[in-house]
Amino acid sequence: MAVASYFYPPLAPYASDSRQSRGRLVAEPVSPTRTEFHRDRDRIVHATAFRRLKHKTQVFVAPEGDHYRTRLTHTIEVAQIARSLARALGLDEDLAETLALAHDLGHTPFGHTGEDALDEVMRPYGGFDHNAQSLRIVTRLERRYAGFDGLNLCWESLEGLVKHNGPLLEPDGQPIPKYRERGIPVAILEYDALNPLDLGSHASAEAQAAAIADDIAYDAADIDDGLRAGLFALDDLGHAVPLAGAFLEQIRDLYPALDKAREINELTRRVITRLVEDVITEATRAIAEVQPETVDDIRGCGRTLVQFSEQIRDYDRGIKDFLFANVYRHARVIPVRREAAMVVKDLFKAFFDHPVAMPPLWSADIADLDEARRARRVADFIAGMTDRYALDEHRRLFDRTPDLR
Repeated sequence: MAVASYFYPPLAPYASDSRQSRGRLVAEPVSPTRTEFHRDRDRIVHATAFRRLKHKTQVFVAPEGDHYRTRLTHTIEVAQIARSLARALGLDEDLAETLALAHDLGHTPFGHTGEDALDEVMRPYGGFDHNAQSLRIVTRLERRYAGFDGLNLCWESLEGLVKHNGPLLEPDGQPIPKYRERGIPVAILEYDALNPLDLGSHASAEAQAAAIADDIAYDAADIDDGLRAGLFALDDLGHAVPLAGAFLEQIRDLYPALDKAREINELTRRVITRLVEDVITEATRAIAEVQPETVDDIRGCGRTLVQFSEQIRDYDRGIKDFLFANVYRHARVIPVRREAAMVVKDLFKAFFDHPVAMPPLWSADIADLDEARRARRVADFIAGMTDRYALDEHRRLFDRTPDLR
């Protein structure tokens, strides 16, 4: 019995169309039931690295409660917002969701603390960048298919993964300021040499939607988690961030006897709604101004089109400044982050000095590698760890392991 061809929903002319994809590095037969971007989304969901996100923390290391975000729950929230933006703007929802689901695959255990620690010990060998690590995972480290390493994603998915925050090169070919001093991560340059990703252009509107969805989810989630952890009070936030204060006043006028948990939910719900609606309005305005007729017009227009308005951009900066001071640098959080960094550095030194302490899959043929590639192998192993596994390995190798609570 023949399988019916997939129905392609109508898209805006500037959207990414999977039928016009630049393809996969290793050619594969076309699916009769899924678009190419749909297949990419499914491959991310079934990846080992995606499952590990369940036990990688977001801000709170080894949280005692079950209601704080992990990398997985954050990723699901980003994907939901990215799909909403894509639908409103006439974009390919599957590609937007693929990029949202894949954007944190390269994160280490213990959130940004783990990344900073791994970057520090990897400085002599090119450093560590979670975005570059995500690319390594989907192009090399996942081993699920007989015909290739990685997931063999479409060009558009790889481009969006690398450039969702914008170009990596200036018009004159120099690295953007973020990479000016240390250079673009080697993993990105190596893959770009094999399959050029046009590092000097913007990514698709779908990638831009996934990037701004990450910002929105971060703001709302860290407010929610910080409040539930008791790191700051609702009124502290309201006084520091005028928009949040206006929402609180509105909520208390409507529901004067509301309990704290529901008050928090009402606030975060309003934050997400306001930010999403602002992005849709601003992106619609910017797209009408540029009048792109193809996805390449989006890439070549010289600026990000799916973003906040200036007013909400100021709010976003305000909320991030507040969270930096009251969550990420809170007196209760800093000692835990310091000990988490110590765990990562201890593990790196132990495995670098004694590679046979790693499982056979990781230690095999490592004696044949030069120092830089041996370090990268160790970094790949540590970056893939969940928080729990990293602590278990530390206990196995060291006499004292911090509790991280």
